Order: sequence, then C-alpha cells, then structure tokens
Amino acid sequence: MLVHEMLSRQLRDRRAVARYAGLTDSPDESGQRRREKGLARAGNARVRRGMIKLPWRFLRFQKDSDLARWFQARTSDGRKTRRKTMIVALARKLLIALWLFVTAGEVPQGVIVRAA
Repeated sequence: MLVHEMLSRQLRDRRAVARYAGLTDSPDESGQRRREKGLARAGNARVRRGMIKLPWRFLRFQKDSDLARWFQARTSDGRKTRRKTMIVALARKLLIALWLFVTAGEVPQGVIVRAA
C-alpha cells in the first residue's frame, strides 16, 4: 500500500512527504495565542492510517534501531498519552526514513534489512 500510495510519487523533500501523509500538526493561531490542535486532516487518509499501525510493528521487530531507541527514551515514563503522541512522531520519522531509503538508498541506522 505504501509503495502505490506514497513511495512511488515524486515528492521534493521530507516536509512534503509528511504533509502528503497527513502526519503534520494542525496549528491554531488566533491573535496572540498559538497552540497545536493535533494531526491535520489534510493528506492521504489510507497512508495516515497505515503509518499509525506500522510503527508498533517496527518497534517489535527492529528493537535495536536508532528510531526504536529514540522512541523508548522518550516514553520511558510509562504514560499512555505520551506514548500515543510519540507513536505519531515515530510514524513521521519512519515514513521519512522509508522515503529516503527508496529515493536515495540510505538505510536507517540500526535497521536490519533482509533481501526479498
């Protein structure tokens, strides 16, 4: 699904990748106040739903990767709300890492890639 919906497109940079998937924040700026309202509804809904599920599998099978260590370091306090927020951040980082792997051939640090 990711290849057909996302990785086969010509996107110019990592921000465009995250924006297309809908994994960016939705700012609410009104006068002096500025706050975040969560995920934007813009973007490809199929990719967004798939990318929210993929990091949980990634954490299970790629425990020694830098991305998994990054997630574990930020969620070590055990709060569930913190884990939900950080899984979306990990989804964004993982999608960008996959995009870099497909376009530039850069394998993410610590990720074990098996031949197909």
